[in-house]
Formats: sequence, structure tokens, C-alpha cells
Amino acid sequence: PSLLYLLMTLGPAILALGLVESPRTALDRAIITLGRVPMFFYLLHLPLIFGLACLYALARYGPAASSFGPGNLPADYGLSLGGACLVWLAVLAILYPPCHWFAGVKRRHRDVWWLGYL
Repeated sequence: PSLLYLLMTLGPAILALGLVESPRTALDRAIITLGRVPMFFYLLHLPLIFGLACLYALARYGPAASSFGPGNLPADYGLSLGGACLVWLAVLAILYPPCHWFAGVKRRHRDVWWLGYL
């Protein structure tokens, strides 16, 4: 990766880390909760986003959506940047309760070694 790419990705991440290092607000605590269960979040978000994309295609294009594939999407398929941001926020809101629950499970069951991998 180029130096500019590294500066634009790692720089904001390091700044955000400094801001949430000592949680002060509910948003800080929510970000830390999601950061404690990264693999769990990753494994849940993939089928959730796929399911939302299928529902979106079905709602917008009807039964013809079942014939869509990687090479044959309609020209107007997809969302605007604002729509993508709304979907991102919705996915975070949907996945926060299960991630919060699983973070509690990990905290209560430190003796179960494999929970550390999720």
C-alpha cells in the first residue's frame, strides 16, 4: 500500500483509539463492546447483509431478482452513498445486542478457551 493510503487508514484509527481509550460516553462503550467480539461480529454481519441485499432485490425487482448473479445485475442496482450509510447504521444497530450479549458471555466464562477466538 502507498504511504497516503496508510496515513488515511491508520491515522484516523489511531486518533479514534485515543478518543475511546477511556470510555466517557455511551458511544465509546458501544464501540468498545463491538471491538471485544470482532470475529463474532464478522461472522454475523455476512449473512445479515446478504439477507438484506436479497430482500432489497426482491422488494425492488420482484421475482426477477432470483435470476440475478454476479455478472447480470441491472444497471440501476445498488444504493446511493446515503443509502449505504443508512444500511451500515442499521446493521450496527441490529448486531449490537447480540454482540453485547456475547461480550458478557466471554466475560463470565473465561475458563472456556475457545470463546477467546470469537
